[in-house]
Amino acid sequence: MEIIFYVAVFIFGLAIGSFLNCVIYRLEQGKSFLKGRSFCPYCKKVLGFWDLIPVFSFLFLKGKCRYCGKKISLQYPVVEIITGVLFVLILNYELRIMNYEIFDFGNVINLLFLVLSSSFLILIFVYDLKHYIIPDRVIYPAILIAFFYCLIKLFYSFSGFNLEMFYSFLSAFGAGLFFFIIVFISKGKWMGIGDIKLAFFMGLLLGFPNILAALFFAFLIGAIIGVGLVLLKKKGMKSEVPFGPFLVAGTFIALFWGSEIINWYWNLIII
Repeated sequence: MEIIFYVAVFIFGLAIGSFLNCVIYRLEQGKSFLKGRSFCPYCKKVLGFWDLIPVFSFLFLKGKCRYCGKKISLQYPVVEIITGVLFVLILNYELRIMNYEIFDFGNVINLLFLVLSSSFLILIFVYDLKHYIIPDRVIYPAILIAFFYCLIKLFYSFSGFNLEMFYSFLSAFGAGLFFFIIVFISKGKWMGIGDIKLAFFMGLLLGFPNILAALFFAFLIGAIIGVGLVLLKKKGMKSEVPFGPFLVAGTFIALFWGSEIINWYWNLIII
């Protein structure tokens, strides 16, 4: 039964990933993703249900549109699979935290919040990677939802004042201030304003000390990939590289394994 449950969550993640692909495309085109049916971006043919089955349709159609034969971007199945995997990881993470009391109301709210936050992060990752910008239409709703989530948990707790959520607010303002200083000093050459907003959201989501782990891994991954691109002559020393994807990657690492990594580090330096 547990395996079936995980498989069901993975399939649900595939479906959400398909929807996120639609949102990304509509954001690129400046269109609303709340209305209108999906269509081929090339021939504009409205797609049927059999054309929209996550991953399966891409494989069955051999990566091409059924109607015009144009290639379908690999982004579509990749985002769907990654979303499915992340949803499974979120479920596994939450089950450990909630001691498998999955039907507790508070635990359900936490799970939904993480699923929604992860969806926002996936949108930011793909959009910033493609267009070098973090869209306000994504980051502002993400911050607003996270802010009210933390605010509710801060004051509405069965155990009284929630110190963990208080640390989330401090982490958000601290991370946002850190990136604001970088943007101010570099006059926007090293980081963008969107990175400030994303860092604020990361602080609300992760709290302290996980925000430190997220930022550490973001800069580490960014440095490794940046040096690799220069060595491969894909980028120059002054080339622009979006930092949002690295922040998103650091966020997921800290979310799932931040506590273990921090505990390992403290035990290492103490010894």
